[in-house]
Amino acid sequence: MSPPPHERPRIAFLGARGVPARYGGFETFVEEIGARLVQRGIDVTVFCEQESEEGDALVRHRGMDLRYVRAWAPGPARTIQVDVSGLLQTMRGFDVVYLLGYGAAFAAWLPRLTGTAVWINPDGIEWQRSKWGAPAKAWLALMERIACRAATRLVIDNGALAENIGARAKLGPHSVLAYGAETLDERLPEDAVRALGLTPGEYDLLVCRFEPENHVDEILRAHAQANTGRPLVAVAHTDTGTAYAKRTMERARDAAGDGRVRFLGAIYDQDVLLPLRQHSALYLHGHSVGGTNPSLLEAMGAGNVVLAHDNPFNREVLGDQEVYWDGIDALTRRIGDWATRATAEIESVRERNRARIREEYSWDRLADDYAALIRAESGRR
Repeated sequence: MSPPPHERPRIAFLGARGVPARYGGFETFVEEIGARLVQRGIDVTVFCEQESEEGDALVRHRGMDLRYVRAWAPGPARTIQVDVSGLLQTMRGFDVVYLLGYGAAFAAWLPRLTGTAVWINPDGIEWQRSKWGAPAKAWLALMERIACRAATRLVIDNGALAENIGARAKLGPHSVLAYGAETLDERLPEDAVRALGLTPGEYDLLVCRFEPENHVDEILRAHAQANTGRPLVAVAHTDTGTAYAKRTMERARDAAGDGRVRFLGAIYDQDVLLPLRQHSALYLHGHSVGGTNPSLLEAMGAGNVVLAHDNPFNREVLGDQEVYWDGIDALTRRIGDWATRATAEIESVRERNRARIREEYSWDRLADDYAALIRAESGRR
């Protein structure tokens, strides 16, 4: 039996655009964890970004209360403006305020003035991402250091990331809690894949943003060199306007012209994306500056054989496998090697990845860990 409302722990999520999830990893995280926390007797409020005052806004979703913060600042400053506005609104009425991302870490002191615990999730090494110019990188590097002081607790999604941050700043109280994913234990229909002109099991897959730290250019070039006869299907925004995206697309023009690579653009429809993942032969993962990457977990949950960039973050998630690469030649060899592996070995790796998600990265297990931490925090107030 759930405790009365006034006795239940209360947590507010800030830093995601909002729920229902439509945008990316943080939004999916808030929806999946928030709904499960409600089931575990915790009151959950999600602060959502509101771009206009028109229309009827949803006020409740999967048991979570939704509040809206008007976004009026331009460009990247909008996220900081929304987060600061949200932090001002959470100074009372919550046991824990959970800020996703540290761009507004300087304002994390506001709820703490009234005794409210403030958790901050760093979301990788944000200041190293190539999309930011020098001023933004300097700001984010400063906010990373401030977050280590301003938060009552850092929640870090990867042990290797905690070590990385700790090498630059003094870590206070912190917990390592990753993201979660579902497992696809049944074979999904092939219709959505065939509708794209693809043959199940006869293509390789890449899902990412076109950014240097995701090693997209290396992946495209290595796949072309491997020449396995399978096309590479890229699910990504390709028209980002960055010099890197333009250069990468220019280099891939010939391969795209003869069908060796297919650019599908961004796909958010899970009825298309999930079968596309599950029915791929190989999944190529180049992310290198985040912690635990949600796309990697989703690929593992789909039972993909994942060839991953060799870095501590990916190794922590995937474990000991012969799948890592660093550079075009190394990836070319990996692709060629796995193209000739026996079916039984491939199926063993697929099941191993699904099992690892069930055992280490399930949403329910993660929700249990969060619920225990929230209750411990609310008991200290």
